[in-house]
Amino acid sequence: MPSSPITALLLSLATPLGAAAELSCWVIEVADGDSFACLTADHRLERIRLQAIDAPENGQPFGQHARQNLATLLLERPVTVRWEQHDRDGRILGSVWVSPPDCPACGHTLDAGAAQLAAGMAWWLGEQAPQTEQERERYRFEAHEARARRTGLWQDAEPLPPWEWRGP
Repeated sequence: MPSSPITALLLSLATPLGAAAELSCWVIEVADGDSFACLTADHRLERIRLQAIDAPENGQPFGQHARQNLATLLLERPVTVRWEQHDRDGRILGSVWVSPPDCPACGHTLDAGAAQLAAGMAWWLGEQAPQTEQERERYRFEAHEARARRTGLWQDAEPLPPWEWRGP
């Protein structure tokens, strides 16, 4: 039996390595181009970060565009989050699936992270990202195509990645 409420909370959030969990929730807030807050059916607030991408920060060039693009995809809509771990800020880190805006009856078939890459609203984190090989190939393709088309942030000659913009 857990010895404290904090221990109980940590145990309830823990997911064994390699055992993916799935969460369904309603998006209530989009913080930036790669993170949001949602409510579960039992009214728990969850903070989610899209895995494998890094979007410009809100104060950075294209930051507000990235946030708005993600809001268009997710805000006030149900989503499915597939995840295995939390990030260093305690947010669930996972792939986020939603019905495409032009096909609400299609079910949760649109990967929001891949959509952000395709719109040129984020950087793919590359081979170190926690993804399957199939996901890596899709993300690699979307990132390459957006850059080749000079879509979104790739309109800038030398866009500054958010990890450099944030500094050490």
